[in-house]
Amino acid sequence: MAKIIIIADTHIPERASWIPSKIESALMNEVKDADLLVHGGDLVSKEVLDWAKSLAPRFYVVSGNMDYLDLPESAKFSVEGVEFGVLHGHQVHPRGNLDQLTELAREMKVKVLVSAHTHRPWVKSYRGVIHLNPGSLTGVWGGGGGSMKPSFLVVNVLDSKRISVVLYEQEGENVRKERFELNISS
Repeated sequence: MAKIIIIADTHIPERASWIPSKIESALMNEVKDADLLVHGGDLVSKEVLDWAKSLAPRFYVVSGNMDYLDLPESAKFSVEGVEFGVLHGHQVHPRGNLDQLTELAREMKVKVLVSAHTHRPWVKSYRGVIHLNPGSLTGVWGGGGGSMKPSFLVVNVLDSKRISVVLYEQEGENVRKERFELNISS
């Protein structure tokens, strides 16, 4: 089993000075035994890039529409036989368009696609692709709105056919957890 932490849309320091303390505490507790961390873009600063890279032994990051760092447009990796793809999501219009994101996943030849840009988290299985969006780690406003709640995802790859996902989302002073069990389609 492998553990993946997925974050995105930090927008530090332009829209947020740092991560809200309750969600940061939950994140730091989860990264202790993480195998890898994914940042879905819009880090905005090299300081956030350096901090995120320090959190797990393996790290993948992609460029968001607000990033001016030298980052790749997309990334692809395999964990326990499951193919993952990562892109920010500004490549599709309107934001979060699942048909277009699914086509991009198929072009990348991945079963799980991590995207961001909406500032609204989701865990969805759609047309044979599992879509994971961590929302915004800082809970800041995005160009299309967003949930305005700080959030991130923890993915456990159980084997080549199954993953479990936990969505952490701060609501007021509480951080709630929502669990999902998903099957990887053949």
